[in-house]
Amino acid sequence: MKHLIQIIAAGGLAVPLLLLQWSGATDGLARAHRGGAADTAASVQTDNAQRDARAIFESKCASCHGKDGRAKTMMGKFNKARNLKDAAWQAQVSDERIYNSINNGRGKKMPAFAKKLSPAEVESLVVYVRGLKK
Repeated sequence: MKHLIQIIAAGGLAVPLLLLQWSGATDGLARAHRGGAADTAASVQTDNAQRDARAIFESKCASCHGKDGRAKTMMGKFNKARNLKDAAWQAQVSDERIYNSINNGRGKKMPAFAKKLSPAEVESLVVYVRGLKK
């Protein structure tokens, strides 16, 4: 033990850190550091997915539902498109129903997008539509 204290005193801070690493005591710190990088990557992915969902919505949905989701467009009025911002509708409809409506269409007025969008893109649109709620 006396020898260990002399080594620590002579080696300054580097030796205790090496001893901690050797003992596994810094595993939590290493995991926390890696988790921070993973959290940042996940955040960037989420931001990209939101931008992608908005772009998909604007290209595929906005002609009827409007860029704001209120369905105040000429096509929206003609087709009696759903106001996606309506809080009452948002409260009563499930994510699964929104997903199925996008994927399979709604009657003759809303086209199906199953062959045009990937399941991940449809899922991102569900999240985007949920974000339109008043």
